[in-house]
Amino acid sequence: MLRFKIKELISKKSFNENRRITIGEVAEETGVSRVTLSKMANQRGYNTVTDNLDKLCIYFDCEVSELVEFVQAEK
Repeated sequence: MLRFKIKELISKKSFNENRRITIGEVAEETGVSRVTLSKMANQRGYNTVTDNLDKLCIYFDCEVSELVEFVQAEK
């Protein structure tokens, strides 16, 4: 299953910019809804469209591999 590393990227960007960044701010800047971002950050295996991945990679200035990781599903 896929896991989105939204929280980690927000923390990294917050540290690098020396300010607090919220999911609401990411939603406003990217056009990805706050609900979608929350689900991506908190629900394992959440399914989203590639357009959202594109927007987030642009916002965080990262590659897809930094945004998404594959984890084995628990058996």
